[in-house]
Amino acid sequence: MSSLKLSGVRKSYGAVEVIKGVDLDIESKEFVVFVGPSGCGKSTLLRMIAGLEEITAGELDIGGKRMNGVDPSKRGIAMVFQSYALYPHMTVRENMGFALRFAKVPKEQIERQVLEAARILALDPLLDRFPKELSGGQRQRVAIGRAIVRQPEVFLFDEPLSNLDAELRVHMRIEIARLHKELQATIIYVTHDQVEAMTLADKIVVLRDGVIEQVGKPLELYDNPANQFVAGFIGSPKMNFLPARIVQKDAGTAVIELVHHEGVRLSLPLAGGAVGDLVTLGIRPEHFGLPGEGAADMTLEVDVAEHLGSTSYVYARAAGEPIIIEREESRDQGDQERITVSVDPSRTYLFDQAGQRIR
Repeated sequence: MSSLKLSGVRKSYGAVEVIKGVDLDIESKEFVVFVGPSGCGKSTLLRMIAGLEEITAGELDIGGKRMNGVDPSKRGIAMVFQSYALYPHMTVRENMGFALRFAKVPKEQIERQVLEAARILALDPLLDRFPKELSGGQRQRVAIGRAIVRQPEVFLFDEPLSNLDAELRVHMRIEIARLHKELQATIIYVTHDQVEAMTLADKIVVLRDGVIEQVGKPLELYDNPANQFVAGFIGSPKMNFLPARIVQKDAGTAVIELVHHEGVRLSLPLAGGAVGDLVTLGIRPEHFGLPGEGAADMTLEVDVAEHLGSTSYVYARAAGEPIIIEREESRDQGDQERITVSVDPSRTYLFDQAGQRIR
């Protein structure tokens, strides 16, 4: 399998620039996920790699070879789209082997590669069925199989699970992860679903407005976000953000006070920032403690609680500020009008007014 390198890649439609200078290295056999909100440029970037969109500026290398202007069929890639795009008049076997027949590959080789892909995807009993006789998950597996038989250097997936229901999405995530392990393939996968990104990726690329915000392993991004956007995008439920102010600073330590929670002060190591600066305190739902466990307690009004068995999510607020709290094996929080939680400064994050991390 091949590595990829993007150097200063840009894409413009007239005067509108949608990809604004992307530099990225993808190693051979790596599973990389492009993630970000709708309109961030992740699908456009994938289509540029595939050759379906022209690169306005910069360079794309696949396997050490420059691919700018190279025909998509000669890039050694195979793409799986959001829509299955199966030919309704062809069987599963014919759909999977169509690209090879079009390329004049010998029949014996086509049959061998189709059967191997069918084995990998557990499609053996379905080879003689037509698409209308398949479920959504089975159709998506056929679309993936059609890519496998081409034996590409790089697999590209463009939101392949978005048309499936919740249960099938979970099942297909497992199938794709297993497929990566078996094929040892280089995979680039686009999604807006950060749960898919966290569960599938070796490396996540977080995009916003055509710019890479951060690149790293899933838990690296979760534990050490570079800015407020990444902190809020990676993690479900999302990180809580509370307005605060630096009220004291001395020898690498700062005291911050929450704006809407009078008397709640936290002392934490901080090199940046100055006294009087308005900042944003970030804390994940699972990092709130029981009363008295942290440096300061907060009492909040409870709106509603979601009980999911082993975990509950309490949706609360203070001074109109929404806050989500995660509790393990808690079944009575929804019956309470108030909840008191503690904040541990060591499990918080601080961001400046531009959203950049203060350390």
